[in-house]
Amino acid sequence: MTTILEALYHGQLQPSETIVPSHPEYHSAYQQVTALTEQWRKRLGEQTFRELEEYLDLCDSVNSMHVEAAFHQGFKLGANLLIETMSNRP
Repeated sequence: MTTILEALYHGQLQPSETIVPSHPEYHSAYQQVTALTEQWRKRLGEQTFRELEEYLDLCDSVNSMHVEAAFHQGFKLGANLLIETMSNRP
C-alpha cells in the first residue's frame, strides 16, 4: 500500500482535482451559473463575451492564488498546532 508521502512524491496525489463541494446548494448554484453564462453569451455576442471570459479568467486566477495562500497558511497552522500539542511545553 502506498503511503501519502510516496503518493505525493510520485505525483499521484492531486487533491485539488478531486474536490467536490458538499454544500447542499452547490449543485443548484452551479446550474444557475451555467444557465446565466449561456444567457450572457447570447446577449453579448461572441467577441464581447470572449473579452468577458478573459476578465473572469483573470478574476479566477487571483481567487485561486488567494485560496492557495489560505491553504498554505491553514496547513502551517495545523502543523504548528500538532507540534505544540506533541511537545512537552506546559
